[in-house]
Amino acid sequence: MDILRSIGIIARSLDSISNIEFKEYDLTKGQYIYLVRIYENPGIIQEKLAEMIKVDRTTAARAVRKLEDNGFIVRKQSKDNKKEKKLFVTDKGKETYPVINREDIYSNGVALKGMTQEEKKQFFKSLKVVENNISGEWEYVKKGNKRIY
Repeated sequence: MDILRSIGIIARSLDSISNIEFKEYDLTKGQYIYLVRIYENPGIIQEKLAEMIKVDRTTAARAVRKLEDNGFIVRKQSKDNKKEKKLFVTDKGKETYPVINREDIYSNGVALKGMTQEEKKQFFKSLKVVENNISGEWEYVKKGNKRIY
């Protein structure tokens, strides 16, 4: 049973669908994920955003710059730390968020169709365990460690 292969297929399929559907909003290559996280966490710094999404800093910087160039977000100087720039969603980003959220709700409904509430709860609980396990590995490798297979 290759569960991770199925998870990968699901993730790539949903990402591809979203990239196609959000192209008309100037959101491509997974930028919608960044926009949602910034919307949900106003004032987040880019480094924390990268950690949250589980991408390297360069990838996050590229996506954030594109969102800023397209008017979805703005960077503001932190009052606490002059080196930090906090990220906030603009009015354009706030107007786009409901579209992304509707797609998320719809895709969740499609993905979980035919499952009972109890099955959905158990599935979510199991996925959280997998997510936490993999997040730990991501942190370990990100710090320069090598996994022993």
